[in-house]
Amino acid sequence: MELGLTTFAEVGTDGGVSPRERLRNLLEEVELAEQVGLDVYGVGEHHRADFVASAPAVVLATAAARTSDIRLTSAVTVLSSDDPVRVFEEFATLDLISGGRAEVMAGRGSFTESFPLFGYDLADYDELFAEKLGLLLAIRDSETVTWSGNHRAPLDRQSVYPRPERPLPIWVGVGGNPESVARAGLLGLPMALAIIGGGPARFAPLADLHRRAVAEGGHGPQPIAVHAHGYIADSEEQAAAEFYPSYAAAMTGLGRERGWAPMNPQSFDGLRGPGGSLVLGNPEQVAEKIVDMRETLGIERFMLHPSVGPLPHDKVMRTIELLGTKVAPLIRQ
Repeated sequence: MELGLTTFAEVGTDGGVSPRERLRNLLEEVELAEQVGLDVYGVGEHHRADFVASAPAVVLATAAARTSDIRLTSAVTVLSSDDPVRVFEEFATLDLISGGRAEVMAGRGSFTESFPLFGYDLADYDELFAEKLGLLLAIRDSETVTWSGNHRAPLDRQSVYPRPERPLPIWVGVGGNPESVARAGLLGLPMALAIIGGGPARFAPLADLHRRAVAEGGHGPQPIAVHAHGYIADSEEQAAAEFYPSYAAAMTGLGRERGWAPMNPQSFDGLRGPGGSLVLGNPEQVAEKIVDMRETLGIERFMLHPSVGPLPHDKVMRTIELLGTKVAPLIRQ
């Protein structure tokens, strides 16, 4: 089973860390993740003041120059508001720089800032993603493409360069929409489930739907991954005490935008319990929860997202160290 990390390069909104410092810290996190033997590191695309990584391919290319083995993926690329030609060019370039370690995780995006920023109508949310995913796959599968759609200028025997030395891995990131899950499976694409609320067991029907759709599409088995918020410390009490302030600040801020209730200790305790979405605790507890997800969902990859809100860099680094040196050996036994 593969283990890794994701980040959105959070800086918060209270001025605690500068964008420059956050990106420098992020690169240190990738380097440590490789040093402790983790498999993959993902950077998500956002276009907001509280996140720095609006250009994941640039960040990942810098990380590629400082690492040698760890796989580097977007988490996610908001394909609906991007140009598939440019996405392919950027990640093909990253794949060449990194020696075949790049992946694209394409998604529709849970935030909507990129749509007006790049001139797209939210009314076309679903159609944009389906159309652009089709074009991205066409470019991956053929050097020269003829294509037409409703939301981009057509291509008439256009060639897209550079070409990677292998088929570029393309995953689909989903939050729980069955249509998105089925689409990924029918296209023969691996899927990453973002579990940021609700118990992991609730996602078992989606994992089963993906496997059925893969078979229906005539494809070989495709991996499923999970991305989840969480944190690791030497004890459960320490993990909860250190993670709660930044997590509560971030989730309460999002709640003001989306109509959620503010995060409180009682809700937090429920989320970090055995059936909750948070993967938090000491190494043994975290390993047990990840193994439970593997057994319940049949996943082949787990990606922990510790940097929720303004979590201090040293605490993120300690979580990465524990994930690689303590949790990974328990899982791989």
